[in-house]
Amino acid sequence: MGWLRKFWKDESGQGMAEYGLILALVAIVVIGALTLLGGGLNNIFQRIAQTISGQ
Repeated sequence: MGWLRKFWKDESGQGMAEYGLILALVAIVVIGALTLLGGGLNNIFQRIAQTISGQ
């Protein structure tokens, strides 16, 4: 029964789980921002490409 109590109090993996959650949240925010700005950025790059190609 002592091993169960020791296992329950062990928090060594907790930090890595928190970093994983933070990384997932950042990824969701970046994907959302790129989705919202995607159309506008595409138009800007198309205009730049047309200007460079001389059309």
